[in-house]
Amino acid sequence: MANSPLMPMATAVWLVENTTLTFKQIANFCNMHEVEIQGIADGEVAKGIKAYNPIIAGQLSREEIDLSSKDENRPLQINNTDIEISNNEKKIKKYIPLSKRQDKPDSALWLLKQHNILKDSQIAKLVGITKNSVTSIRNKSYWNYNGLNPKDPVALNLFSQKELIEAIEKAERRIKREKKEREKQNKLK
Repeated sequence: MANSPLMPMATAVWLVENTTLTFKQIANFCNMHEVEIQGIADGEVAKGIKAYNPIIAGQLSREEIDLSSKDENRPLQINNTDIEISNNEKKIKKYIPLSKRQDKPDSALWLLKQHNILKDSQIAKLVGITKNSVTSIRNKSYWNYNGLNPKDPVALNLFSQKELIEAIEKAERRIKREKKEREKQNKLK
């Protein structure tokens, strides 16, 4: 029910107590039966249910209630505000124990060998080391390059398989885009 209020019974209680709307208008808005609204008004239904203010919740405006109060044939219109649910997973830096920190350059080397389409900046972001470190590992000028052992970062739990797949897909899109740009440039010549 996309067009019903968040807590219909509690909203109905509030509307009965705080407005001059008809039972039919409240029933239609809350997707309830008129008899239930009558019962709320008589105190027989929804005993102990705390009234829920649909104005504070952003589901109704005072103007909307006033307009429908003046015209008993006018149905209440719910505010269709899309609530954006954000995923904060990426913002949380995962703690890497000291014993696993040496695995970061090893993981960067593994990514360079297995998925060389990834940019240094992507590898740095995934593994959690600096871009300069990744570049020096790629150029074999890393201070401890001979001591590195390629290790799968997903197996080491530095990041998830899903994050790796997303990074590879992004790199593939970038390569396609760059290829199209080169073809476009060659046609212009």
